[in-house]
Amino acid sequence: MAYSTRPKNALSSPSDQGNCLLKAENLHKRFVLHHQGGISLPVLEGVSLSVAAGECVALQGFSGSGKSTFMRSLYANYRIDSGSIWVKHQGEWLDLPQLPPHQLIEVRQHTLGYVSQFLRVIPRVPALEVAAEPLMELGVEAETAHDTVRELFTRLSLPERLWQLSPTTFSGGEKQRVNIARAFAVNYPILLLDEPTSALDATNREAVMQLIEDRKAQGCAMVGIFHDDEVRERVCDRALHF
Repeated sequence: MAYSTRPKNALSSPSDQGNCLLKAENLHKRFVLHHQGGISLPVLEGVSLSVAAGECVALQGFSGSGKSTFMRSLYANYRIDSGSIWVKHQGEWLDLPQLPPHQLIEVRQHTLGYVSQFLRVIPRVPALEVAAEPLMELGVEAETAHDTVRELFTRLSLPERLWQLSPTTFSGGEKQRVNIARAFAVNYPILLLDEPTSALDATNREAVMQLIEDRKAQGCAMVGIFHDDEVRERVCDRALHF
Protein backbone atom coordinates (compact mmCIF):
# COMPACT_ATOMS: atom_id res chain seq x y z
CA MET A 1 0.00 0.00 0.00
CA ALA A 2 1.36 3.41 -0.92
CA TYR A 3 1.26 5.99 1.85
CA SER A 4 0.67 9.70 1.64
CA THR A 5 2.04 12.64 3.56
CA ARG A 6 0.21 15.18 5.66
CA PRO A 7 1.61 18.47 6.97
CA LYS A 8 2.11 19.16 10.67
CA ASN A 9 -0.95 21.41 10.97
CA ALA A 10 -2.65 22.49 14.15
CA LEU A 11 -5.50 20.14 15.02
CA SER A 12 -9.00 20.68 16.32
CA SER A 13 -10.16 19.46 19.72
CA PRO A 14 -10.39 15.68 20.30
CA SER A 15 -14.18 15.87 20.48
CA ASP A 16 -14.22 16.90 16.81
CA GLN A 17 -12.03 14.05 15.61
CA GLY A 18 -14.62 11.28 15.11
CA ASN A 19 -12.74 7.98 15.24
CA CYS A 20 -9.47 9.59 16.34
CA LEU A 21 -7.79 7.72 19.23
CA LEU A 22 -4.50 9.61 19.63
CA LYS A 23 -3.80 13.28 19.13
CA ALA A 24 -0.58 15.22 19.73
CA GLU A 25 -0.89 19.01 19.64
CA ASN A 26 1.96 21.44 19.10
CA LEU A 27 4.65 19.47 20.94
CA HIS A 28 7.85 21.23 21.94
CA LYS A 29 10.83 19.48 23.49
CA ARG A 30 14.37 20.68 24.18
CA PHE A 31 17.29 18.84 25.72
CA VAL A 32 19.64 20.83 27.96
CA LEU A 33 23.23 19.57 28.03
CA HIS A 34 24.19 20.46 31.59
CA HIS A 35 27.70 19.02 31.25
CA GLN A 36 28.36 21.06 28.11
CA GLY A 37 27.75 24.55 29.34
CA GLY A 38 23.97 24.24 29.49
CA ILE A 39 23.56 24.13 25.71
CA SER A 40 19.88 23.86 24.77
CA LEU A 41 19.04 21.65 21.78
CA PRO A 42 15.55 22.02 20.30
CA VAL A 43 14.30 18.64 19.05
CA LEU A 44 10.53 19.01 18.68
CA GLU A 45 9.16 22.37 17.59
CA GLY A 46 5.40 22.47 17.21
CA VAL A 47 4.82 18.88 16.05
CA SER A 48 1.18 17.78 15.76
CA LEU A 49 -0.43 14.50 14.71
CA SER A 50 -3.78 12.76 14.96
CA VAL A 51 -4.24 9.03 14.40
CA ALA A 52 -7.56 7.33 13.71
CA ALA A 53 -8.71 3.83 14.55
CA GLY A 54 -7.39 1.34 12.00
CA GLU A 55 -4.66 3.70 10.78
CA CYS A 56 -0.87 3.40 10.89
CA VAL A 57 1.26 6.54 10.58
CA ALA A 58 4.99 6.30 9.83
CA LEU A 59 7.47 8.72 11.37
CA GLN A 60 10.11 9.57 8.78
CA GLY A 61 13.25 11.68 8.81
CA PHE A 62 17.01 11.49 9.05
CA SER A 63 18.77 10.23 12.16
CA GLY A 64 18.56 12.82 14.91
CA SER A 65 15.54 14.57 13.43
CA GLY A 66 13.34 13.83 16.45
CA LYS A 67 11.43 10.66 15.52
CA SER A 68 12.43 8.68 18.62
CA THR A 69 11.96 11.70 20.87
CA PHE A 70 8.44 12.14 19.50
CA MET A 71 7.69 8.44 19.99
CA ARG A 72 8.94 8.44 23.57
CA SER A 73 6.99 11.61 24.26
CA LEU A 74 3.80 9.93 23.02
CA TYR A 75 4.39 7.20 25.63
CA ALA A 76 5.26 9.83 28.27
CA ASN A 77 8.76 8.45 28.74
CA TYR A 78 9.94 11.98 27.96
CA ARG A 79 8.31 15.00 29.53
CA ILE A 80 7.46 17.58 26.87
CA ASP A 81 8.11 21.28 27.42
CA SER A 82 4.71 22.30 26.06
CA GLY A 83 1.79 20.92 24.10
CA SER A 84 -0.79 18.20 24.68
CA ILE A 85 -0.92 14.46 24.04
CA TRP A 86 -4.53 13.32 24.06
CA VAL A 87 -5.35 9.62 24.34
CA LYS A 88 -8.85 8.18 24.21
CA HIS A 89 -8.85 5.90 27.24
CA GLN A 90 -12.01 3.88 27.91
CA GLY A 91 -14.16 6.48 26.17
CA GLU A 92 -12.60 9.50 27.89
CA TRP A 93 -9.99 11.90 26.50
CA LEU A 94 -6.94 12.23 28.76
CA ASP A 95 -3.91 14.50 28.33
CA LEU A 96 -0.93 12.25 29.14
CA PRO A 97 1.49 14.99 30.33
CA GLN A 98 -1.08 16.07 32.92
CA LEU A 99 -1.75 12.63 34.41
CA PRO A 100 -0.57 11.55 37.85
CA PRO A 101 1.69 8.47 37.77
CA HIS A 102 -0.96 5.97 38.86
CA GLN A 103 -3.32 7.04 36.07
CA LEU A 104 -0.54 6.98 33.48
CA ILE A 105 0.20 3.38 34.48
CA GLU A 106 -3.47 2.53 34.03
CA VAL A 107 -3.50 4.04 30.52
CA ARG A 108 -0.40 2.03 29.61
CA GLN A 109 -1.94 -1.17 30.96
CA HIS A 110 -5.24 -0.87 29.09
CA THR A 111 -4.91 1.54 26.16
CA LEU A 112 -1.40 2.46 25.05
CA GLY A 113 1.05 -0.30 24.06
CA TYR A 114 4.68 0.16 23.09
CA VAL A 115 7.08 -2.06 21.14
CA SER A 116 10.58 -0.78 21.81
CA GLN A 117 13.70 -1.94 20.02
CA PHE A 118 15.04 -3.53 23.18
CA LEU A 119 13.59 -6.10 25.57
CA ARG A 120 14.04 -5.50 29.28
CA VAL A 121 15.63 -8.82 30.18
CA ILE A 122 14.91 -10.27 33.61
CA PRO A 123 17.28 -13.06 34.71
CA ARG A 124 15.66 -16.44 35.45
CA VAL A 125 12.20 -15.35 34.24
CA PRO A 126 11.10 -17.52 31.26
CA ALA A 127 10.24 -15.86 27.96
CA LEU A 128 6.66 -17.16 28.27
CA GLU A 129 6.22 -15.31 31.57
CA VAL A 130 7.88 -12.14 30.27
CA ALA A 131 5.46 -11.96 27.34
CA ALA A 132 2.40 -12.94 29.40
CA GLU A 133 3.03 -10.39 32.16
CA PRO A 134 0.93 -7.52 30.69
CA LEU A 135 -2.09 -9.82 30.28
CA MET A 136 -1.76 -11.21 33.79
CA GLU A 137 -1.53 -7.66 35.20
CA LEU A 138 -4.98 -7.12 33.67
CA GLY A 139 -6.32 -10.07 35.65
CA VAL A 140 -6.26 -12.66 32.86
CA GLU A 141 -5.77 -16.17 34.24
CA ALA A 142 -2.26 -17.52 33.81
CA GLU A 143 -3.16 -20.41 31.51
CA THR A 144 -5.25 -18.18 29.24
CA ALA A 145 -2.43 -15.62 29.08
CA HIS A 146 0.09 -18.36 28.34
CA ASP A 147 -2.09 -19.76 25.55
CA THR A 148 -2.27 -16.32 23.93
CA VAL A 149 1.50 -15.97 24.09
CA ARG A 150 2.11 -19.51 22.82
CA GLU A 151 0.02 -18.69 19.75
CA LEU A 152 2.01 -15.52 19.14
CA PHE A 153 5.34 -17.26 19.68
CA THR A 154 4.27 -19.86 17.12
CA ARG A 155 3.27 -17.20 14.59
CA LEU A 156 6.63 -15.52 15.16
CA SER A 157 8.55 -18.81 14.76
CA LEU A 158 10.14 -18.57 18.20
CA PRO A 159 11.36 -22.13 18.89
CA GLU A 160 9.37 -23.90 21.60
CA ARG A 161 12.60 -24.99 23.29
CA LEU A 162 13.16 -21.31 24.21
CA TRP A 163 9.77 -20.62 25.77
CA GLN A 164 10.75 -21.76 29.27
CA LEU A 165 14.18 -20.11 29.15
CA SER A 166 15.11 -16.59 30.22
CA PRO A 167 15.68 -14.30 27.21
CA THR A 168 18.99 -13.24 28.79
CA THR A 169 21.03 -15.22 26.26
CA PHE A 170 18.63 -14.91 23.30
CA SER A 171 19.78 -13.39 20.03
CA GLY A 172 18.64 -9.89 19.11
CA GLY A 173 15.96 -11.26 16.79
CA GLU A 174 14.67 -13.70 19.43
CA LYS A 175 14.44 -10.93 22.03
CA GLN A 176 12.61 -8.73 19.55
CA ARG A 177 10.03 -11.44 18.91
CA VAL A 178 9.42 -11.82 22.65
CA ASN A 179 8.95 -8.06 22.84
CA ILE A 180 6.48 -8.08 19.95
CA ALA A 181 4.50 -10.95 21.48
CA ARG A 182 4.41 -9.10 24.81
CA ALA A 183 2.84 -6.03 23.17
CA PHE A 184 0.48 -7.83 20.78
CA ALA A 185 -0.82 -10.17 23.49
CA VAL A 186 -2.96 -7.30 24.83
CA ASN A 187 -5.60 -5.83 22.53
CA TYR A 188 -4.41 -2.23 22.95
CA PRO A 189 -6.48 0.39 21.11
CA ILE A 190 -3.23 2.29 20.40
CA LEU A 191 0.21 0.84 19.62
CA LEU A 192 3.55 2.61 19.26
CA LEU A 193 6.07 0.63 17.19
CA ASP A 194 9.76 1.56 17.37
CA GLU A 195 11.55 -0.39 14.61
CA PRO A 196 9.62 -3.64 15.28
CA THR A 197 11.32 -5.55 12.42
CA SER A 198 14.88 -4.21 12.67
CA ALA A 199 16.46 -7.49 13.86
CA LEU A 200 14.23 -9.94 11.97
CA ASP A 201 14.74 -12.09 8.90
CA ALA A 202 12.35 -12.06 5.94
CA THR A 203 10.08 -14.81 7.32
CA ASN A 204 9.58 -13.14 10.69
CA ARG A 205 9.33 -9.70 9.12
CA GLU A 206 6.39 -11.05 7.12
CA ALA A 207 4.82 -12.46 10.31
CA VAL A 208 5.07 -9.07 12.03
CA MET A 209 3.56 -7.28 9.04
CA GLN A 210 0.63 -9.69 9.17
CA LEU A 211 0.19 -9.03 12.90
CA ILE A 212 0.15 -5.30 12.25
CA GLU A 213 -2.38 -5.69 9.44
CA ASP A 214 -4.59 -7.88 11.61
CA ARG A 215 -4.53 -5.38 14.45
CA LYS A 216 -5.27 -2.47 12.10
CA ALA A 217 -8.29 -4.39 10.78
CA GLN A 218 -9.51 -4.63 14.39
CA GLY A 219 -9.35 -0.84 14.71
CA CYS A 220 -6.00 -0.30 16.42
CA ALA A 221 -4.39 3.12 15.86
CA MET A 222 -0.63 2.83 15.30
CA VAL A 223 2.39 5.11 15.07
CA GLY A 224 5.67 3.57 13.96
CA ILE A 225 9.28 4.10 12.99
CA PHE A 226 10.10 1.79 10.09
CA HIS A 227 13.45 2.06 8.35
CA ASP A 228 12.55 -0.90 6.16
CA ASP A 229 10.92 0.59 3.06
CA GLU A 230 8.99 -2.59 2.25
CA VAL A 231 7.46 -2.78 5.72
CA ARG A 232 6.61 0.92 5.84
CA GLU A 233 4.97 1.00 2.41
CA ARG A 234 2.91 -2.09 3.16
CA VAL A 235 1.54 -1.31 6.63
CA CYS A 236 1.48 2.50 6.80
CA ASP A 237 -1.29 4.71 5.45
CA ARG A 238 0.61 8.00 5.57
CA ALA A 239 3.73 9.58 7.00
CA LEU A 240 4.71 12.42 9.30
CA HIS A 241 8.04 13.92 8.20
CA PHE A 242 10.62 15.36 10.58
